[in-house]
Amino acid sequence: MSAVSDRLPVFPWDKLEPFKATAAAHPGGIVDLSVGTPVDPVPQLIQKALVAAADSPGYPTVWGTPELRDALVAWCERRLGARDFTHRNVLPVVGSKELVAWLPVQLGLGPGDKVAYPRLAYPTYEVGARLARADHVAYDDPLELDPAGLKLLWLNSPSNPTGRVLSQQELTRIVAWAREHGILVFADECYLELGWEADPVSVLHPEVCGGSYEGIVAVHSLSKRSNLAGYRAAFLAGDSAVLGDLLQIRKHGGMMPSAPTQAAAVAALSDDTHVHEQRERYAARRQALRDALLGQGFRIEHSEAGLYLWATRDEPCWDTVAHLADLGILVTPGDFYGPAGNTFVRVALTVTDERVQAATHRLAPR
Repeated sequence: MSAVSDRLPVFPWDKLEPFKATAAAHPGGIVDLSVGTPVDPVPQLIQKALVAAADSPGYPTVWGTPELRDALVAWCERRLGARDFTHRNVLPVVGSKELVAWLPVQLGLGPGDKVAYPRLAYPTYEVGARLARADHVAYDDPLELDPAGLKLLWLNSPSNPTGRVLSQQELTRIVAWAREHGILVFADECYLELGWEADPVSVLHPEVCGGSYEGIVAVHSLSKRSNLAGYRAAFLAGDSAVLGDLLQIRKHGGMMPSAPTQAAAVAALSDDTHVHEQRERYAARRQALRDALLGQGFRIEHSEAGLYLWATRDEPCWDTVAHLADLGILVTPGDFYGPAGNTFVRVALTVTDERVQAATHRLAPR
């Protein structure tokens, strides 16, 4: 038997270690703009909900508490424009990365089945296909894909890494095409509440899906909008038949968010004030870093939403990584997200205001 790890690509982040060491040696310390992990405090109302649920000796439910399902349904209707949602249209998961990595396996895909994802994309889409031994294909335009054997189509809007947002018209055409060919659509919308120069739309919006959720599922996370990456709290919303099957599989697999996490998620989903406050923090950091990069001669493409700036100096991405590491700044090389990113770097906004100030000072023209 070959090891499962043999099916997987080399973990890309290991290649950044030498550049991280260079950046860390800077007299002012490293400014780590590579990983998009939240650094701001978890809002107090969420912490209080977690503590209040700390005495939870029994097993949690895979489907989530009725209170969590109520909160998920209400949020989807309030924030995504979904209509006529019920508990059967939602399913909590243990963080979105777990879901992305294991979805093809849970859908029963295998050799001969195809999984498609954007040419510039979060690497875990490909990892999920590899874990299932399914075929995988990257696309520029999903409507140009050969539908034969295509079982799962990943959309990602707003995009990680580019920040590109698919318009309502684009989403509508893609959903109609996928339904015509019997292709299941999973839309990764984890950055949907972080639109800057565009207003992202969900595939669950009635003007996109026509009021039917058949064949479409949206993936959402509380990691970025509520600073809950450490809680592992995410959820699916959409086609009740697909979610019903996944629920049964996940029950057998014991894939359940902890009871305190479920209580915290209810608090997070029921409050929009902390989301607005966090958006304002990110907006200020984005403007400062964007101005500094432009002043250094970078060009920024897309980046109209999300937590990253997709930047280039029109040179090999590792040359840019090395240049910035010498300034004590660590960024992610664009080729982590596919060969099409080999002249770009991804710059995360998830650092403190003090570290943003340090970065802008180092990037200032001399």
